[in-house]
Amino acid sequence: MTLRAKIIVGILDFIVIFVSVTLAILIRFEGVFHSQYFKIWLILTLAVVSIGVYSLFGLYRRVWRYAGMHEVLLIIAAVTISYIPFGIAAFLAKGFLFPRSIIIIAWMLNLILTEGTRFSLRLYGEKRALPKSIAPMRALIVGAGDMGENVLRVLSRHQRLSYLILGFIDDDPKKQKIRIHGIPVLGRTEDLPRIAVEKKVQEIIIALPSPSLVRNILNLCRDLGVEIRVVPALDQIVDGKIKVSQLREVEIKDLLEREPVELDTEAVAKYLEGKIVLVTGAGGSIGSEICRQVASFKPEKIILLGRGENSIHEIMIELSATTDVPLIPYIADIRDEHRLRHLFETYGPRVIFHAAAHKHVPLMEINVPEAISVNVLGTLNLARLAKEFNAEALTLLSTDKAVKPSSVMGASKRLAETMLAGLSKDSGTRFVAVRFGNVLDSRGSVIPTFKRQIDLGGPVTVTHAEMTRFFMTIPEAVQLVLQAASQGESGGIYILDMGHPVRIMDLAINLIRLTGLEPGIDIPIKITGIRPGEKLTEELISKGEEATPTNIPKVLRVITVPVEPGFIEGNIPSLRKMIDENDDGGIRKKLAELLPGYDKI
Repeated sequence: MTLRAKIIVGILDFIVIFVSVTLAILIRFEGVFHSQYFKIWLILTLAVVSIGVYSLFGLYRRVWRYAGMHEVLLIIAAVTISYIPFGIAAFLAKGFLFPRSIIIIAWMLNLILTEGTRFSLRLYGEKRALPKSIAPMRALIVGAGDMGENVLRVLSRHQRLSYLILGFIDDDPKKQKIRIHGIPVLGRTEDLPRIAVEKKVQEIIIALPSPSLVRNILNLCRDLGVEIRVVPALDQIVDGKIKVSQLREVEIKDLLEREPVELDTEAVAKYLEGKIVLVTGAGGSIGSEICRQVASFKPEKIILLGRGENSIHEIMIELSATTDVPLIPYIADIRDEHRLRHLFETYGPRVIFHAAAHKHVPLMEINVPEAISVNVLGTLNLARLAKEFNAEALTLLSTDKAVKPSSVMGASKRLAETMLAGLSKDSGTRFVAVRFGNVLDSRGSVIPTFKRQIDLGGPVTVTHAEMTRFFMTIPEAVQLVLQAASQGESGGIYILDMGHPVRIMDLAINLIRLTGLEPGIDIPIKITGIRPGEKLTEELISKGEEATPTNIPKVLRVITVPVEPGFIEGNIPSLRKMIDENDDGGIRKKLAELLPGYDKI
């Protein structure tokens, strides 16, 4: 508040006090003004005391355009404290100065008028803030709870965007036809198409987003030409209040066939604080997210290992701007045992997240030695050094493609899981594996591919109309990794309960519609056929395995077939020789021998 504004408000407060006392006398004597009770010196004293108390309570430092319940309580407290001495005086004087009822009436009037002037300033400020040249956006808010009320208040006072909130939509029967800040609840979700047409709605804001609700609203309103926006999840709102900049368009992650999983991070925080953490594949989509989340838990330092200097450089720049945790970029190939040994000797990592891998199924089908070299031998190098240097834990990022593998990539990951289980015996280092489903928006995944195809006008290519996959978001995947790392048992394989798999065709259709286009009309969809190594459906556990609950909600441990003694020593040398000789057929035959169910020879 500027000095000029403070003076104006102070003058208004002075006038309010005079008016309050005058009206109190008139009310007390039923419209007859008794001048003997209108004591100027007493009223001036009340005004000076009141303005002093108001100043102490900060009423002249507030921006009243943002006033809320906290400011209402401040006004009540300030006005009440101002009147207390005069109430005591009136009581002790037993009516000699003026009837005691006058002070009570004046106090009530003073409260009403003081709040009235402040909130008139708020309304005036909001009106001035509205842009004159932009027609207001006609909008509905879905969700008449606390978050919906928060959205209403934020949009009502936003300076650059003019919103006309026409009403709320809520399925709670108790909320029908109630009003929130004067805005009515107009109906239920099923009424949206009718209400949107009747009210000429341009935008729908979902204040309680869930995948099922978002999908339902998209289906109901897809032919209406309205924009649909959602508020962020509660864990993304730092201070409990949303901002207009946080409202976002519907994204494909909102359309998962289940509610997003939120994992408890308290144990993770205790585990990582003060530790030296190594992340392999730190420049990838999963590896970089691991770095972001690990940095928030105050480790001693993070070692960012990657083979590509550009991706490591990018995550270094990003993290340097957001964290004070020391960062060590380390360019190396995990197959280079000598380079890895130097890393362990120099920095002594205690906690290792192993995200470096080849992951593209069709590519690895025609680059078999490379897949086994990186995903198996590279993992073995890292695990042996972790054990030798007494690291606390190594967590391998595996995949659901390791279950009954039909591809070289899946087989390489299952072999890596098996090796870790073997190394976990008689080891001070905990070796843990985490199986993912497909990770939304990870580099090279189906979503970025679909987006590129849509940008080019199509066609969007789907390998099979009935192909399904389990999907998880990048943050979900990383939370699972951190949780398993902090609490998992050595030799354990962990998976996330991901509900039902999602049809890739449905994903393509929804993504096209999210861009405002119609599948098959604006953007064609083309069936291309299943590629080498791909399966029609994926599973999270193999035959002979069992998924058992853990003490972490939604996280399951896979009980798998025990590893035979000497598994590594008896099989890795021959695999290494086949890799050196680029013997694709020999490698495939060896994989089929080692992994029951894999028969892609």
